[in-house]
Amino acid sequence: MQQNNFIRRSKSLAPLLSFLFISIALFFTSRLVYSFIYWERITLEPQFWKLFIVGLRIDLILICYYTSLPLLAFLIVPKYWILKSHYFWVSYFTFFIGLTSMMEMSTFAFIEQYDLRPDRIFIEYLDHIKEVSGTLIGNNPYSLFFTILFTIIISVLAWHFFSKMIKTYESSSLKEGLILLPILGGLVFLGGRSSLSPRPANVSTAYFSHSSKMANELSLNSTFSVFCAYLKMKDEKDPSRKYGKMSKEEVIERVEKSGSVKWNKGLNAKIPFFHKQEPSTKTNKPYNIVVFIQESLGAEYVGCLGGLPLTPNLDKLSQEGMLLTNLYATGTRTVRGIEATISGFLPTPGRSVVKLGKSRSLFFTVAELLKQKGYSTNFVYGGMSNFDDMKSFFKGNGFTHIYDQPSFKTPVFEGTWGVSDEDLAVKANEVFKEKGDKPFFALMLSTSNHAPFEFPKGRIKLYDKEEQGTVHNAMKYADYAIGKFFELAKKESYYENTIFLVVADHNTRVYGDDLVPVSKFHIPGLIIGPNIKARSCARLCSQIDLMPSLLSMAGIESHHPMIGTDLSKQNEETNGRSIMQFSNKHAYRVGDTVVVHQPNKAAQCFLYKNKRLKAIEDQPELIKDALAHALLPWYLYSNRLYTLPVKESKNKNIVELK
Repeated sequence: MQQNNFIRRSKSLAPLLSFLFISIALFFTSRLVYSFIYWERITLEPQFWKLFIVGLRIDLILICYYTSLPLLAFLIVPKYWILKSHYFWVSYFTFFIGLTSMMEMSTFAFIEQYDLRPDRIFIEYLDHIKEVSGTLIGNNPYSLFFTILFTIIISVLAWHFFSKMIKTYESSSLKEGLILLPILGGLVFLGGRSSLSPRPANVSTAYFSHSSKMANELSLNSTFSVFCAYLKMKDEKDPSRKYGKMSKEEVIERVEKSGSVKWNKGLNAKIPFFHKQEPSTKTNKPYNIVVFIQESLGAEYVGCLGGLPLTPNLDKLSQEGMLLTNLYATGTRTVRGIEATISGFLPTPGRSVVKLGKSRSLFFTVAELLKQKGYSTNFVYGGMSNFDDMKSFFKGNGFTHIYDQPSFKTPVFEGTWGVSDEDLAVKANEVFKEKGDKPFFALMLSTSNHAPFEFPKGRIKLYDKEEQGTVHNAMKYADYAIGKFFELAKKESYYENTIFLVVADHNTRVYGDDLVPVSKFHIPGLIIGPNIKARSCARLCSQIDLMPSLLSMAGIESHHPMIGTDLSKQNEETNGRSIMQFSNKHAYRVGDTVVVHQPNKAAQCFLYKNKRLKAIEDQPELIKDALAHALLPWYLYSNRLYTLPVKESKNKNIVELK
């Protein structure tokens, strides 16, 4: 009789135990395969084998969440109702097994692009199915095919397996179920928290290695990583929850003290850092400003910065203007580059302000500033301007004209992300010619140098043998389009009255085994225009320094809240600074000293040397300055304090060109 009771109790929990072992096997197999793929990187950690132990802990957290509902049902619900809901439970187990398979299979493509397990970026990209699916098909067709095939096969097998298991289900008595429920339920609860401390385990729990970031990433599983990112999307908005608290008075005081901007409270006491900027260029008529943002053009691919010989046109142009040889991006996404370049806004650990609700109007951009000075303000883009919510941000903050993919009537080439960069160059030149004598500001954004790396044939001398689908050839084509744009512009009258900035939004891939791979944030920046002498500027600088510098060089006297440095007035021998946001980590660099803040951990100081970070003794004051720069943008955004002092929006006369 006791043996029969044991068998019956075992059968009542058999579906759960089977689900447990199958899930663990899938996670383990995936982790093992990725360990072989990234063997050289994970073995930078002497105890790399711990990733399997830590990984099992993370897997059990997720599995405990999955099994909480069926555990309750299988212990106290009568057998009749379990069998009656047979298809529900089979679907339940099959769904999570299939989800695990799909997420682990899709991880490779994500790591290759972002050097991370799927996270918040994965969720954000679900809003852009057309572009993302086109990228996957064009760049990773086999990966996509095998992901779908493997997921289908595993799901079909899981369906048949659990269908048979539920049919042979035997329930325990209600008394036995009520006895086991608090015991097993308590174990599942503890397994889900995976911690006896007040704070449950989270993504940071998986980060056991100080020498191999990839070992830390493989300790996670992709479903858990995305699940945590989804839950934390609201919390990510306020960095004080991650990095620590500081009074707003101290934040403002430290940022002002550490920078070159002095806040003139007499101009507007409510808007922090609102000040008057005197231009370095004296001219009777201020110049036009054109910002040409290059998709994913890292310094490592730029010849004149010591990178690969992929940019002959940019290298040649660097002899005609001010080349910023020590410029660093603020983030790893295009919208990060946009917010820093045209708004001078610091990065936050959450989404870029381009995508946030409170910044869709009355948020400072140089377009709004120049629009109020009589400038025509323009956004010229070969793709769809609603990508990453750019359109709503631009339309609400000073851009008068938007030229996106539908406005290109006869493009020479259309790819996944829009028309080619040479189409962009031709269109922009036509738009600028039409402005006549009216001053204008323009933001151009390229698309060709983006996976799946598509561009017209016959334009470049190939670097890689395969013409399409390689990042190096796409880089060369992007450079070709830069050359074409300047070739066209130099023939027009507006050229002599325009300041041009060519700058990258970020690097193509930001990865490495440091907490923040600083070298991967290094990007090119080139300023060309009247009275700008050909020279190199080696001063450390950030994308937030670009717009104050352009306004100054364009001869525009302005009032604005940007804290960036006017590079045209700075001594190159003084220490510059850069600010970088990498996933949920915030880096603040002054000279060669870098402070890194990460969630729920003490800040760390490093020396940046030979493109690596070396831990050094903490510098308390610099750590506080870093924290102030991490907290300031959220304070300004959440209180709507990053704006121009106007009583009402003046962004009503928008012309959207199709």
